[in-house]
Amino acid sequence: MKPMRVLVIDDEVSIRKLAERELAAPHRTVLTADSVAAAKKLVREETFDVIVADIRLPDGDGLDLLSTFRQTLPDVEVILITGYGTIESALKAVKLGAYDYITKPFELERLEVVLDKAFERVCLKRENRRLQQGRRETEAPRLVGRSAAMRQVARLAEKVAPHDTSVLITGESGTGKDVVARTIHALSRRCDRPFVVKNCAALQKDLLRSELFGYAKGAFTGAVETRDGLVALADGGTLFLDEIGDMPLDLQGALLRLLETKRYRRVGEQQERRVDVRFLFATHRDLKAEVDAGRFHEALYHRLNIFHIHLPPLRDRREDIPLLVEHLLGLLSGPRTPYRVADETLAHLMAYHWPGNVRELRNVLERCVILSENRLILPNSLPRELTGDLHPAGAHPFQCLSLQDMERLHIQKILALFGGNKAETARALGISRRTLYRKIKEYKLED
Repeated sequence: MKPMRVLVIDDEVSIRKLAERELAAPHRTVLTADSVAAAKKLVREETFDVIVADIRLPDGDGLDLLSTFRQTLPDVEVILITGYGTIESALKAVKLGAYDYITKPFELERLEVVLDKAFERVCLKRENRRLQQGRRETEAPRLVGRSAAMRQVARLAEKVAPHDTSVLITGESGTGKDVVARTIHALSRRCDRPFVVKNCAALQKDLLRSELFGYAKGAFTGAVETRDGLVALADGGTLFLDEIGDMPLDLQGALLRLLETKRYRRVGEQQERRVDVRFLFATHRDLKAEVDAGRFHEALYHRLNIFHIHLPPLRDRREDIPLLVEHLLGLLSGPRTPYRVADETLAHLMAYHWPGNVRELRNVLERCVILSENRLILPNSLPRELTGDLHPAGAHPFQCLSLQDMERLHIQKILALFGGNKAETARALGISRRTLYRKIKEYKLED
């Protein structure tokens, strides 16, 4: 867990020194301020989880400061301390949203307990917001495929994961760019921190800016409270911006500044905030062509293109289809006995060109699961566009086909797919090379 960051605001030097010396710990970082002005300056520059503030300060009132923090720092908990405690001030502090109210002199052990409990509440609030965003993935990501192209993708993801370098993932829609992003996060040192996802093509530019950076109360019509954006939610973790090529041009400049300085502004605020986020990007567009056409920021393109991973389309790695089918059917089956695919059904799947890539394959298999009988997927469960390339018009998929004919057809198709390469064909079929040679001889497929 990321260390707790605490700000102690008190005009007494002894209190500040005590906090810096006694409250600081490996799991707790403590900064101090002696006035309202100094505290506001620190809050603009640093991120805090819990704030401990004296009610009486030389240039202001701690209760007023509490009200300000509750509006501008929605996830932060505030603990008030005072040497002049009254029931009236305690009730007002609770009404304004203080986590606790402590009178001086106080025991250090009690303050530590209150700090830890306040931090637990902060973490719960942030976790609830992330869950509401639907950004957490319960299942570990898995890159499926043993083709040369997918082995290269897996190698690059493993190499770049331990570093905080931004990564640009490209490929056609449906190739699994999000799986690569999740794999990088899972292998990184931030794996136990948030993984936040945003599709840049999903919202209008004004909404995207406020959702990305957050907004202050009153920044626009409907902004009835201050809210953190996805950048703040991803603090300490990873922010994955999908379809970055669709981000509005005027917002790209703000993103470039965030990448270079790790600072950003909420909509409606002037002060900058610091954040610790690792960025991953994905797009199906040719960003170099977009730059040439004036639709993408050139400096941002060069900043994104430091480390590039390209995902090939499924039609260029058909040898991965049997593995993908097995994996996806396992996901669709859940804990039950997995569905099985008939040989001729797999032949259809291998022969299809898959314009929608892995996403389309999953959708087809989901349809097949619904239509299958006895958990066996037969060709009559497939959409018509998948079966038309192996049968004459009007022919029934099983007309005059024995089991041996189906096996012969399947081996013939896989051999053709790999240009007669016996080793790759045997690997794709899941059989030994010796068995493949025997089948080739048996079915007279030498030519």
